[in-house]
Parts: sequence; C-alpha cells; structure tokens
Amino acid sequence: MKSKASLNYLRIAPRKMRLVADMVRGKRVEQAEQVLDFCLKKGAVPLKKLLQSCVSNAKNNLSMDEKTLKIAELKVDEGPILKRWRARARGRAMEIQKKTSHITLVLEGKKGKVVQQEKKEKKQTKEKVSKRPEKELLRKSKAQRRRIFKRKAF
Repeated sequence: MKSKASLNYLRIAPRKMRLVADMVRGKRVEQAEQVLDFCLKKGAVPLKKLLQSCVSNAKNNLSMDEKTLKIAELKVDEGPILKRWRARARGRAMEIQKKTSHITLVLEGKKGKVVQQEKKEKKQTKEKVSKRPEKELLRKSKAQRRRIFKRKAF
C-alpha cells in the first residue's frame, strides 16, 4: 500500500531541496527522521513535517504499521518563479528570481505487524556488532599493522 503527501509552493530553490531529499530517499521512516533532525540545511524542517504528515496519513487512513514504512518516492519539482527587480548602475535594473519548490512524498509499507524479514535483519546487525575487529588487528604482525595505519606506526 502507498501513502502520499505533497507540499507545494515552498520558498526554497529546488536545487537546494534536492540536496536534502537525496539524503533520505529510499530509507525507512525512522532513519529518515533521524537524518533530518541532525541536518543543518534549511530544507530539512519542512521535509520532516511533510514526512510526519505522510506517516500520519498512512496510519489513520490506510491503517498501516509505522515500523514497516519506507520512502518509495521523493520528488522535488520546480514551482513558479517570483520575479523581482533590483536597481543597478546607470539606471539599469536586474532581475532577481525567487524560486519555489513542489515536493511529493510517497511512503510504501504493509498493513499489520512487523515483517519477519526485518527481524532477521536486526539479528544480523547484532551479530555484526558483536564481532570485535580490534582483536583481529592486534593478532596481525607489526608490518601488517603499519600498512593499515600509514600515518602512525605502533
């Protein structure tokens, strides 16, 4: 099932919004919210609000589980350009373009409880974290350690 939300006429240039959109495209909702929380770009705040709106649409209208939601599509298109004029030397005027963006967000997920595949992924990540690469590194000879850490020799 898919849930959709859009934000039109946002007064941020599409080129700048695409930088933020590229960071969260294809991620799960929880990960995307964390990325947007710590992003310093101006476009992160409206994009996070749009994401929360789309999640609430999915929960209330389609009764989807929030944990299974993933960003399926995130488009940033150009909106209308506001044209302003600025005085320049010798009586001339230069045009200033104030650009706007249209953002479309589509979330994809499943109804009901968390899928078994996600549980398997969590187990795999726990196994990866439990391995300690430091011990393997200490077992290697000095020459091998020097190759890995080129700046400082142990």
